[in-house]
Amino acid sequence: MTINYVPRLKNEFQKNVSKSLMEEFSYKNTMQIPSVKKVILSRGVGAAVADKKLVDQAVEELTLISGQKAVPTLSKKDVASFKLRKGMPIGAKVTLRGDKMFEFLDRLITVALPRVRDFHGIKSSGFDGRGNYTLGITEQIIFPEIDIDKVNKISGMDITFVTSASTDNEAKSLLSLMGLPFKKN
Repeated sequence: MTINYVPRLKNEFQKNVSKSLMEEFSYKNTMQIPSVKKVILSRGVGAAVADKKLVDQAVEELTLISGQKAVPTLSKKDVASFKLRKGMPIGAKVTLRGDKMFEFLDRLITVALPRVRDFHGIKSSGFDGRGNYTLGITEQIIFPEIDIDKVNKISGMDITFVTSASTDNEAKSLLSLMGLPFKKN
């Protein structure tokens, strides 16, 4: 006997969100309905030039938060004023797709964002013009997976939602219906 588990947010998307988007934008075909393709968590570690252990710590924290192994990001060019060489590790990132992406989105919306101090919603200015949205988080400790006693330095991260939407308006509707709390203008 196998148990088929479907993440709550994926189920919500298939049942309600897709129907709402179909009505709102009057698509002629169900394949036109935008969806979230992937979620990328990335974190730059500026002090990694001096201390290599900081990148390992960032990779470890992103792995805990996402539930998937994060990888270090390498610098693309030399910058003498920062004492930076091409190929040096200067950050960490992880890309989530499929069920892990829906699980992370659910945890972000229901657990992590409500833990932000003085939270009034997320800004709607993070859209890039092609239907993708980037959200900056100032503290990694809003995620319950991070043990605050083991954190050396509080730092932020960027979370990018890559959607199949062709416009920012469609992407904002999609993300709002999925549960992201945008600020009211």
